[in-house]
Amino acid sequence: MQPTTALGNTQAEHHDLVREIEIGLLSESPSISPKFLYDPLGSHLFTAITLLSEYYPTNTEKDIFSRFEQQITDAMGVGGTLIDLGAGNCQKAEYFFNSLKPKNYLAIDFSIEYLEDATAKLAGKYPQINVQCMSMDFSKKILIPGSIPETDRVFFYPGSSIGNFLASEAHHLLCQIKDQAKGGGLLFGVDLMKEDSILKLAYDDPLKVTAAFNLNILNSVNSLIGSDFKIENFTHKVMINHKESRVELFLESLEKVTITWPGHSRVFNKGELIHTENSHKYTVESIGELLDQAGFNTTQIWTDPKKYYAVIYAE
Repeated sequence: MQPTTALGNTQAEHHDLVREIEIGLLSESPSISPKFLYDPLGSHLFTAITLLSEYYPTNTEKDIFSRFEQQITDAMGVGGTLIDLGAGNCQKAEYFFNSLKPKNYLAIDFSIEYLEDATAKLAGKYPQINVQCMSMDFSKKILIPGSIPETDRVFFYPGSSIGNFLASEAHHLLCQIKDQAKGGGLLFGVDLMKEDSILKLAYDDPLKVTAAFNLNILNSVNSLIGSDFKIENFTHKVMINHKESRVELFLESLEKVTITWPGHSRVFNKGELIHTENSHKYTVESIGELLDQAGFNTTQIWTDPKKYYAVIYAE
């Protein structure tokens, strides 16, 4: 069974997305929300990023999953409901299917088209699991459908995606998860702060896959609001903000350009930046404080030998 709900399939939802993009583009410091990176092409490009040797989070997290699989499984519990936030191709969740033996699996992501393909394959491979998927902007509000049992829920949020949120936004998300877990838990990944040289390569790889991923957000915006961005007029730019403990992604205008869309226009001067993503880096102590503030009590932490990354289970 695989019911799906498409984000933006009503006029009101589409209007909200358009308005959000317009507010960001017309701001004094222009920005585009990172959720718009994940259109169908963007989702495929991000999968390619995770295969790069320079992008350490995926392989490091996978190694932690492998080395501590039994401990993680014991913490999460067997036979419950697995709710996968930002599921993408669902491969990370599938890794635990044989050990967790979930009765229900709900995959949630922004791009429903990409998600439908992934969950259709899962439903065929695991007929004993009730596989469902839905599109949702869970950064705003998490709404779990009534078809998902309220007991034995475990949320799964790998890939250090919590780092894309400002502290207040991360707190809001964690509070929602705590509420929707109904006494269950959360397993998630957190990237830990490290040397600039490692971070730079991870977010600006020599093959320029990350650059393509970042630039593709302009295609996503064009399709949503009818704008006329041209990718060749912008370039991918990475900055490390030590004060805020984060990597910041931007698109830099290579020349003065005027971007138009129905009812609006915006001039971008040469060198002007459009902010597209933050990737906050934590310490074990700082993520612990964030969990505390959101009402999570029990925490188990697993890290790699280099302390590059942490996998955390909280209840």
